[in-house]
Amino acid sequence: MSVNVEAVKTYFLQLQELIVERMEGLDGHRFLSDQWTRPEGGGGISRLVEEGGLLERGGVNFSHVEGTRLPPSATAHRAELAGKAWQAMGVSLVFHPRNPHVPTVHMNVRFFIAGHGSETPIWWFGGGMDLTPYYGYAEDAVHFHATCRKALEPFGAAYYPRFKSWCDEYFFIKHRNEPRGVGGIFFDDFNDADAGGHFRGIGPEGNFAHCFGLVQAVGDHFLPAYVPIVQRRQGLAYGERERDFQAYRRGRYVEFNLVYDRGTLFGLQSGGRTESILMSMPPVVKWRYDWHPEPGTAEAGLYADFLTPRDWV
Repeated sequence: MSVNVEAVKTYFLQLQELIVERMEGLDGHRFLSDQWTRPEGGGGISRLVEEGGLLERGGVNFSHVEGTRLPPSATAHRAELAGKAWQAMGVSLVFHPRNPHVPTVHMNVRFFIAGHGSETPIWWFGGGMDLTPYYGYAEDAVHFHATCRKALEPFGAAYYPRFKSWCDEYFFIKHRNEPRGVGGIFFDDFNDADAGGHFRGIGPEGNFAHCFGLVQAVGDHFLPAYVPIVQRRQGLAYGERERDFQAYRRGRYVEFNLVYDRGTLFGLQSGGRTESILMSMPPVVKWRYDWHPEPGTAEAGLYADFLTPRDWV
């Protein structure tokens, strides 16, 4: 199977619709649909709900943008991309539930291709999903990771441990010396792998079917990974204390997205739509000076038992 940009686009649009439809059923509110165009080329569809029944804020974005010159975030480590025409597309979502017992979740799948005319294109996929709880439940973390592993197993046993470790390293807030949450899977520059999951760099077009199939499996396993957790936790009681801690921990989410996240930096530097890029930000956030949870509390338990890399499965 040669590189098929339209097949990727079709899948991404179908995935966006599937996830929105399922989350509307859980939330009880319709997501607004905001179609936009990018002056430099391309556009997208933002699907968003605010002040919903389940979600204080949640969005599922599809974008397909293109141009003739890449931003610094894309060429800093890939000098061979300089001066090439390019396309980037993907689905990216973040759900911030109101109930602090329901974790925030992020997922994205994306595709990038660059090249001129008849020359061999440079392409890769990226993506993953990760879970950010405010109050830790081991069975939720185990379920999330087990579902991620299940998505990757048909493509090679080496993928889950590699992508799990990559996620732990990527979603780490260096200036706080702590992970963003309990992780999941993350991968980038994915374009060539053998059956054992060993990478060999940019590969021929024949690897496209393998890579695209893996990305589809990741996208298809998002709802099975997250929905059962929502259903277990959305009815739990909470009060001002829990909401206050949730707002404090959301501050870490903001810090990571604005300082480290490659997707956010690429979007802003490439002239993307700011409202859609910053859709991932939580609506209510707090910061405190040098705050630490009281020993023995559930809040302290999050730090001690969950905000550390673990082999959950």
